Amino acid sequence: MATPSYSLQHTPTWAIALVSFILISISIILEHFIHLIIKWLRKHRKSDLVEAIERLKSELMILGFMSLLLTVTQDAIIEICIPVRAADTMLPCRKRTANDTAILDSCSAKSASEVALVSKHGIHQLHMFIFVLAVMQIVYSILTVSLARAKIRHWKAWDEETQTIEYEIANDPNRFRYARQTTFGRRHISTTTASPVSVWIKCFFRQFFHSVEKVDYLTLRHGFISAHFSARNSNFDFQKYIEQSLEEDFRIIVSISPVMWFTVVIFLLVDVHGWHVYLWLSYIPLLLVLVVGAKLEVIVDEMALQMKDVNSVTKGTPLVSPSDEFFWFGHPGFVLTLLHYTLFVNAFELAFFIWVSTQFGINSCYHEHRTFTVIRVVIAVAVQVLCSYVTLPLYALVAQMGSQVKSKALAKILRQWHVEVRERRRKQQKLVKSFSFSHMSSEWNQGNKSALEFSSGLRENARSSSEGEIVEALEHPMITQANSSSDPPPSVV
Repeated sequence: MATPSYSLQHTPTWAIALVSFILISISIILEHFIHLIIKWLRKHRKSDLVEAIERLKSELMILGFMSLLLTVTQDAIIEICIPVRAADTMLPCRKRTANDTAILDSCSAKSASEVALVSKHGIHQLHMFIFVLAVMQIVYSILTVSLARAKIRHWKAWDEETQTIEYEIANDPNRFRYARQTTFGRRHISTTTASPVSVWIKCFFRQFFHSVEKVDYLTLRHGFISAHFSARNSNFDFQKYIEQSLEEDFRIIVSISPVMWFTVVIFLLVDVHGWHVYLWLSYIPLLLVLVVGAKLEVIVDEMALQMKDVNSVTKGTPLVSPSDEFFWFGHPGFVLTLLHYTLFVNAFELAFFIWVSTQFGINSCYHEHRTFTVIRVVIAVAVQVLCSYVTLPLYALVAQMGSQVKSKALAKILRQWHVEVRERRRKQQKLVKSFSFSHMSSEWNQGNKSALEFSSGLRENARSSSEGEIVEALEHPMITQANSSSDPPPSVV
C-alpha cells in the first residue's frame, strides 16, 4: 500500500524554511567556491581555463534546466497512458508481471490494459541520473586537465635544456650528419618504414612506452620555431605555448554538443535486456583512443621520412616541416573532435554504471554478468588514464605541426614573454645600480680611512703626469731634429 502524502499547506513552516535554508546555503557556497577558483585563475593569467569553467557552468545549467523541466512536467508525464503491450517491448530488464503493474501508477488503476509512460518513481530516478551525469562531467574534466598538465609539465626541463651550452654544442649548425644517423632519424627511420602496415604496428605499441621522447620534443620544437619564427627566437618557450594551446582546447573538451546529447538518447534507447549494448559501448572509447594515439605517432614518423626525402644530409638540428597534410582530412582539429567524443562517451559509461549501482543495487538485472561489469569498469578507468595522460598530451605536441598556428595562444604566450623580459631587464638595471652604488661607497670608505694619502697620491699623480707631459713635449722637437739631421741627402738627377 502506498504511503499517504500531504502538500505544503499541511507542512510545518519550520520544516519548509529549514529545507529551503539548506538548499540556498549549499547553492551559495558552491557559487562562491566557483567564484574563488575563477578569481585565482585570472590572477595567474589562466583566461582559457576561466572560459572552460564558464563553458562547464553552461553545460551544468542545461542539466539543471532538464531537471527543472522534469519537475514541472512530472504530473503531466505520469498521466500519459500507453498500452501494456507497448510497455513490455525493449525493456532493460525482464518483462513485467501482473503483480508489477497492479499498483504502479494511476493509469493501471483506471485500466488493466494501460500503464503510465513513465512512473513517478521513474522520473525521480531520471533526476538522479542527471545529477550523476553532471557530477561525472565535473570529475572527468578535472581529471583530464590535471593528468594532461602533469605530463606536459615534465617537458619543461627539456625546453630549458635548449638554452644550455651543451645543447648548442650538440646541435652545432655547422655540423653535417646524415638524417638517418641522427637520434631522431634512428628512432623514426628504419628499413621497415616503407611498409605502412609495419609503421602502424610499430606506432601502435610505441604509444604505450615512451610516447614522447626528448628527441621528439626538441625536433618538433625546432621545426615549429623555424616555420613560424626566425632563427633568433630559439629561446621561445615552446612548452608554455603547448600548455596555453591545451587550455584553449580544454574549452572544447568540457562542452557537450547537441550531437552528443542525441547520442545519449540513442544509448538509452538501445539499452535492451539481452543486447549487452553497454559492454560493446565500452569498447568504442578504447578503440578510438588507441587509433588516435597510433595516428599521432605515425604523423611523427611521416615527418621524419619527409625530412629524409627532402634532404638526406641535415645541418645542425634535424628540421621537420609542419603541414596539415599529415592529419586526417587535412584538419588537425578532427583529432580533437575524436578525443572529445571519446572522453564524453567514457564519462557517460561510468556515470551510467554508478547510477545503476546506486539506484538498483549491484545485484540488479543490469549486473547479471559480473564479468561484463568488471570489464566495463576496467576499460573505463584505463581509457581515462590513457587518453588524459598519454594521448591528449601527445596531441597537444603533434597538433602544433599543422600549417596554422593558434593565434590566441601564441598572442598570450608572447605577451607573457614580453612581460617577463621587461621584468628581467628591470631587475638587471636595479642590480647594476645597486652594485655601482655599493662599489662607489666602498671606494669612498677606503678613501676616508687615508684621506691624506689619497690627496697626496692625487697630487703626486698630477705632478708626475704633468711632468711627463712636459718632458714629452720637450723631447719631441729634439727627436724630430735628430731624425731630420740623420736623413740622407736627396739624390740629384
